[in-house]
Amino acid sequence: MSFIVSPILRRHAFPTSRRGFTLIELLVVIAIIAVLIGLLLPAVQKVREAAARLKCKNNMKQIGLALHSYHDRNEALPPGYSTRLASNGTELGAGWGWGAFLLDDLEQANVRRQIDTNVALGATAHAIPRTQVLSVFLCPSDERIGTFTTATVSVTVAHANYVGVFGTNEIEDDPSAGNGMFYRNSRVRFGDIRDGLSNTYAVGERSSDIALPTWAGAPPGAEVPFRRDPTQVEGHFLLVLGRGDHLPNSASAHIDDFYSRHTRGLNCLFADGSVHSISNSVSPNVWAGIQTRSGGEVFPLDF
Repeated sequence: MSFIVSPILRRHAFPTSRRGFTLIELLVVIAIIAVLIGLLLPAVQKVREAAARLKCKNNMKQIGLALHSYHDRNEALPPGYSTRLASNGTELGAGWGWGAFLLDDLEQANVRRQIDTNVALGATAHAIPRTQVLSVFLCPSDERIGTFTTATVSVTVAHANYVGVFGTNEIEDDPSAGNGMFYRNSRVRFGDIRDGLSNTYAVGERSSDIALPTWAGAPPGAEVPFRRDPTQVEGHFLLVLGRGDHLPNSASAHIDDFYSRHTRGLNCLFADGSVHSISNSVSPNVWAGIQTRSGGEVFPLDF
């Protein structure tokens, strides 16, 4: 005997299986994933930047401790950069910068032993130590440059992100006349900082957005290009020194300025070893005042 199964009964008794998604369902899933990614990425970026900012601050704190340790031994801070001068004022080198003098205090004794500060920074004998990329001198928010070669006088050196504070006067006028913490052949003592260690900016950031510094020093005759316009160059002293002519992270910032890739400000090491995040919108008077060691300025506690 045969049975005839109606189409309705067949459809309910023997349901056909569905395979995969319809196009509309797939598009909906993709849209949901895109929204979730859009919500997640900013949060991840904020966490990464917070971690990078903290690491940058820790680097500066290590440098601050090294400065104090160096001062305890030598009764003065290291020079912004060290060089002999001819009778006409021409620099003869060697050119080693403040960072090189701190190597022993930054647990980089192996690098320091390879350096003779009486011999030119650019000498062949210094090809290895001057190109050592040291994480303590690098801000994690910046791009990884590795090494670079200076303009005009070609010397390959390790990239860094921290420069000594020269002060508010023009470096080009006289690199030996800084009113800040570091300048050519400087030997600043804590007793010379009459504005107070906690009120005096010592070391700041300069990201690769505007120029490339180094911890090694300032070879005589070398020049520093402006990365936004490489046809503009300034003197070798800006490889290790900075001057806040513009506010932090200013759109008008130039080669000598302080600049970072942190959001809303940059990290600043003060002479007492503390590290502060200075806002991009800091008062111009405060920004200028903290750069001098004995200008007699008075600041609010939360500058």
